[in-house]
Amino acid sequence: MFEQHAPVLRGFFVRRGARQDAEDLVQETYLRLLRAHAGPGESIANPEAYLFTVALNLAREQASRRRWATLPIEDIEQLGQGLASGECVEDAAEREQRRQRLQALLGTLPEHTRAVLVMQYRDGLSYKQIAERMGVSPHMVKKHVVRGLSVCRRAMGDEEALR
Repeated sequence: MFEQHAPVLRGFFVRRGARQDAEDLVQETYLRLLRAHAGPGESIANPEAYLFTVALNLAREQASRRRWATLPIEDIEQLGQGLASGECVEDAAEREQRRQRLQALLGTLPEHTRAVLVMQYRDGLSYKQIAERMGVSPHMVKKHVVRGLSVCRRAMGDEEALR
């Protein structure tokens, strides 16, 4: 059963953004199936359906963990410098408030868009390098950058206008 379904499960996890963890998640899926099968109680009526249900739950758990992971302030500051509108001098309190707003804003972006922005601004990667890491085209990376920067600029501008 493992040999039959492992490639499909691996692809399932990769498509959901778990490229680096796909193999571990496939093994965890089977481990949970084996534990449930060996445990007391009724046997699993449809092991294949159970396997894919476990895989879906693992993918959701991992997506939730990634979504709630926050970036260090230093990374946000570097990204903020790329988004800054050209202000020359800000005092420390204003910079800190801006970083906090930007960090909260990045947390609202879709996972792939946030990852692309971080890889470009924090890690200094090119569109091609980001595309290779994420398994998408450079054109799609550019779309994520444009979309993410637009959302960030608009939100930061709206907050500035309200002041």
